[in-house]
Amino acid sequence: MAKYLSKRVMTGLLCVIVALCLNFALIHLAPGDPIRILVGNKEPNPELVQVLTEKYGLDQPPLVQFEKYIGNLLHGDLGDSYYTGEPVQDIIKQKLPLTLFLAGTMVFIAVILGGLLGVFCAKRAGGKLDTFLGSFTYLFDSIPGYWLGLMLILLFASKLKLLPTTGLISIRESYTGFAHVLDVAKHLILPIATGVIGIVPYYFRITRASVIQQLGEDFIVTLRAAGMSEHKIFYKYVFRNAIIPTVTAVGIHLAYMIAGSTIIEIVFGLPGLGSYLMTSISRRDYPLLMGFYLILSVSVAVMMIVVDFLYTLLDPRVRHVSD
Repeated sequence: MAKYLSKRVMTGLLCVIVALCLNFALIHLAPGDPIRILVGNKEPNPELVQVLTEKYGLDQPPLVQFEKYIGNLLHGDLGDSYYTGEPVQDIIKQKLPLTLFLAGTMVFIAVILGGLLGVFCAKRAGGKLDTFLGSFTYLFDSIPGYWLGLMLILLFASKLKLLPTTGLISIRESYTGFAHVLDVAKHLILPIATGVIGIVPYYFRITRASVIQQLGEDFIVTLRAAGMSEHKIFYKYVFRNAIIPTVTAVGIHLAYMIAGSTIIEIVFGLPGLGSYLMTSISRRDYPLLMGFYLILSVSVAVMMIVVDFLYTLLDPRVRHVSD
């Protein structure tokens, strides 16, 4: 197993390096001059533009800039934001926890809810509830996340006055302790609900399809003919095999939800990394963009390694091949 995982680690490291090179090239090839955006005048002072260009090393060839960036990266330096002057790692440390919490909570709830509904409907495939939920999930799967978020705000915040509209805390209040925690939780209900409603259909369908496929396998028919109980057949053989595609989906979803939560953070005015990314794109803040995409590529690589490790635990065939 150690050899198998070491290969996956090397593959993940290679993917991060390739992503780093591509991101640097694409960011610097995109139209727009970060210095002129930073100066902000229609007719900026040429001397000021020249000074700032030299300060941030943008007067050097792209290859030299990339070599300098990699050298600083190897020393743990992600650079400083062009716009705020703060170290990129400090901005990421400040913004990332909220984004990770949102992504993790949404995926966790969606997996539990979608998985349970998928298993329940798979056991009763073709029934009225299965048909209803199948149509219902396709409906929600086709709704854009930003529109769904706005509709939830309109209904539960503007119309019913049950939940706050935007933000992470109540600005007019000075809650502390447990009251502050409840205030934050109240502000996160609608954002998390928006994300969960959007991704539950995916886990519902993949779990339902996997369970139905496993229930139709020949060895399941054999086990039933041998007199084994349905409960034991399902939890010992069907569920363990059917959960593997869901594990893959969770790994991929969790990694990409860091970027996918951007729309939710913007709609609900949350100070996470995703919403800050959009601001950085408009400002052409190269160091901050590189830092964000580095976090994204590393998260994808790490989750793929975790998924491969879980494969070896769930499927003995994978463990046998790895040995």
